[in-house]
Amino acid sequence: MNLKRTAMQQLNTVETERLTLKAISEADADLIFRLYNEPKFIEFIGDRNIGSPEDARKYIIARFLPLAQKLGFGNYVIFRKLDHEKLGAVGIFERDGLDVYDIGFSLLPEFENKGYAFEAAKALLDAAFSKLGIHRISAITTHNNFSSQKLIEKLGLKYIKTVRLPNDTEELRYYEIQDQSIKKETP
Repeated sequence: MNLKRTAMQQLNTVETERLTLKAISEADADLIFRLYNEPKFIEFIGDRNIGSPEDARKYIIARFLPLAQKLGFGNYVIFRKLDHEKLGAVGIFERDGLDVYDIGFSLLPEFENKGYAFEAAKALLDAAFSKLGIHRISAITTHNNFSSQKLIEKLGLKYIKTVRLPNDTEELRYYEIQDQSIKKETP
């Protein structure tokens, strides 16, 4: 994918009533190690072969930091303001095989079903549209990940089609949303 974007504006932090989203750093390796080894993450997103916190640190350096440097945004750690607990991650990514930026999210199991994923993803979508000049965002998920499908639809994304990403045999559900301000300006 080549969306031909360079970092016009850096988005390091996003705030909500209960959460702070902070750009991921090497210091978040323990969270990524734990999150990416959760059974649901492996089942629905895939095994990233992160066998240790050091592997997670290398993954952050190789995958997330270059994206953030190039685009000005990427993956964010979700912190609960109340106690600064790390709950999971949410991000906007370039994905091979998609011509639109893609939003993704994952929480540690003990923080699911409390509205945190919706709150974080909604805040990041709003920031992408209002601060980053992005006009369309997609989301992909497996056919059997019903909780993600429900959240994606609650965020306002509409199911469009089934897709396969390069070097992957699994069919994925593809959703998309357009910046609402564009629709309001169009007669």
